[in-house]
Amino acid sequence: MPLFAQAINMLAALFLLVAFAMLSQRRLANLINLYALQGLILGLSIGVVAYGTDQPKLYFSAGLNLILKVIAVPWLLRRLVRKLQVQWDRETILYIPTIMLLGLGLVIFAFNASLPLSELAGTINHNTLGIALASVLLSSLMMILRATAISQVIGFLALENGLIFAATSVTYGMPMVIELGIALDVIVGVFILGVFFFHIREQFDSLELNYLDRHED
Repeated sequence: MPLFAQAINMLAALFLLVAFAMLSQRRLANLINLYALQGLILGLSIGVVAYGTDQPKLYFSAGLNLILKVIAVPWLLRRLVRKLQVQWDRETILYIPTIMLLGLGLVIFAFNASLPLSELAGTINHNTLGIALASVLLSSLMMILRATAISQVIGFLALENGLIFAATSVTYGMPMVIELGIALDVIVGVFILGVFFFHIREQFDSLELNYLDRHED
C-alpha cells in the first residue's frame, strides 16, 4: 500500500473518532470545536490526496476547506451560540449510551454495506469507504436525535464533511466546480440559519425543538 494511502487510512480513523465524539457531546462549544477538528482532518486528507496523486488543484480545495471549516464556519457558529445564549443541548431524544450503541451499529452496517462496493470497483479501499459511509450515517443520526436546532445544523455540516471526505479520499478527487458550489452553499446556509434562529428565539424564547412542538399543540 502506498505511503499516502496509509496516511489517508490514519486520517480516516481519526475522522471517524471525531464523528463518534460529536455524537456524544452535548456542550455546544465543544461540539463546534469537534466540528473544526473534523474540518482540519478533512483538509489534511485532501492535501495528502493532492500530494499522492499529483493533483495541484486539490491543494486549493484543501486550503478552501481549512479556511471555511476550521476558521469561518466555527467562528460564525460561536457567534450564534453567544448571541443566542445557548450553551448546552439540554435534551436528547434518547440517552447518550443508547445513542452510542446505535452509532456503533451504524458503523458495523456501513462497513458491511461498503464491502460489495469496494469489491465491485476493485480500486476502492474498503476501510476508507466504510469509514466515510459510517461518518455520514453518524452525522445523520445526530441530526435526527438532537433536540436543539444548532446541534442539528452542526450535524448537517458534519454530514457534508463526510460526503466531501468520501469524494476525495475514496475516489481520489472531486471536480472543482462541485467543491466551490458546496463551499458557497455552506456559507449561505449558515447565514440563513443564523437569521432563522434569531426569529425562533424572538417568537418562542427557546431553540429546543420539543418546546416548539408543545407550543404548537
